[in-house]
Amino acid sequence: MTLRGEGKEALRKVLKEIGFDEVRFAELDPPIANRLSEWVEKGYHADMDWLARSVEKRIDPNRVMESAHSIIMLGTNYWPSDPAAGAQSRWAKYSLYRDYHDTIIRGLKKAGSILEAHLGLTESDYRYYVDTGPVMERGWAAASGMGWQGKNGMLISKRHGNWLFLSAILLKARIEKDPPLRKGSADQSNSPELGAHCGKCTRCINVCPTEAIVEPGIVDSRRCISYQTIENKGVIPRWIRPGIGRRIYGCDICLDVCPWNRFAKSGRHLLLESRYGITDLTLLDVLTMKIDSFREIFRKSPIKRLKLRGLLRNGCVVAGNLNSDSEWRQNLSPDWRTPVRDALLDLVAHEEAAVPPHAIWALYRLFGSSIREDVKPLIEESGNELAIDEFSWWERQSKEEPECP
Repeated sequence: MTLRGEGKEALRKVLKEIGFDEVRFAELDPPIANRLSEWVEKGYHADMDWLARSVEKRIDPNRVMESAHSIIMLGTNYWPSDPAAGAQSRWAKYSLYRDYHDTIIRGLKKAGSILEAHLGLTESDYRYYVDTGPVMERGWAAASGMGWQGKNGMLISKRHGNWLFLSAILLKARIEKDPPLRKGSADQSNSPELGAHCGKCTRCINVCPTEAIVEPGIVDSRRCISYQTIENKGVIPRWIRPGIGRRIYGCDICLDVCPWNRFAKSGRHLLLESRYGITDLTLLDVLTMKIDSFREIFRKSPIKRLKLRGLLRNGCVVAGNLNSDSEWRQNLSPDWRTPVRDALLDLVAHEEAAVPPHAIWALYRLFGSSIREDVKPLIEESGNELAIDEFSWWERQSKEEPECP
C-alpha cells in the first residue's frame, strides 16, 4: 500500500507544524545516480576516511536499512533573522546556532512518533539522520524536488536559496514520490540534473579563492576553505592560507554569491537556537582565548568541534591575512599591530603542535624578516618540529625574496 493524495498531504502538513520548512518525499528504487565513487577515487574527500568507508551504503540505502522503500527529506531554513549576522563573513552562517544536530534531532524524534501514529509503523520501520549517517542528503533532496544540486555542489532551493539544513528519514512504508525539479525533460527517475536551474551562471565557481570547485558541482575538499578550517585537524597547507582571508570557521563564499538567494527569507527557526553573539568576537578575542572561555562561549555550538587549538590555528591564518584585508583593518584600532604581534608571539610557544607554525606564518606575513629575532628563541626553546619547518621556510624565503610577501 502506498500513501498518496490527502493522506500524504496530511503527513506533510503535520511534519511542517513541527518546524521543518520543507517536507518532500522520494522513492528509493532505483538508487540515486551519483558520482561519489569517482569523487573518492580522485581523492577529493581528503582525509575524511569515514566517507570512503561508507560509499556503498550511501549509494544504496538498503544497505543502511533493509527493505526501505521511501525517504522523507526535511529542510530547515537557517538564514539568520539578524541582518548583521547574515552579512558577516568570519563564521559560516550555520555555526551561528546551537549545534543543529542537537536541535533538529528533537524534530526528528517527534516525526518518528507521527509516522507511528499515521502509518502504523514501529521504531524498527524507520531510521532518521541529520547529517550524521551514510545518506546522500543533497542527492535525495534533489530527487524529491526540494531543490537541485547547484554548481557549488550545494542544494539550492527556489524558496530558500542555499540555506537549508537537510535531514532524512528512511522508512519501510511506501509514500508516493514528489516530482523532482526538471528543466526541459520529462524524466522523473532518481537522476537529478546537476545545476538544473543554474543556467549559464558560474559565479560560485569563479569566486572561490582556492579554486575548490574543480568542475560544476564537484568540490575538491583539499582546496576547500570549509574543509581546511573545520575538518583538517593539522597544518593547513601554506598555499591555501592566503585564500582563507578573514574566515575563522567555515566558508559561505560560493553560497553567498548565488542569485537564487534573493528569494531567501528568515525561517521560523522552530528547531534552531540562535547564537548570533559569536559575531561580536574580535580577532584579538580569538587569538588570546583560553580554554575556559572557549568552553563557555562555544558550549553547544558546532564550533566546539574545532577545539581551542583549531580556533587558534585559524585565527593565526586570519591574522596573517590582515595586510591584504583593508576592510577589516578599518574596524581595528589604529595600534592593532602591537597587540596582534604580542598575541601571535605568545602562540609561537603554544603547547599544541599545530598552532605555532601558523603563528609564525602570520608574523612573517605581517612584519617580514624583522620578526626573526623574536621568533627564533621561542622555537628553539619549544623544539616543535612543525614550527621549525615553518621558520626554516621563511628563512629560505627571506634570502630569495627580501620583501614581505
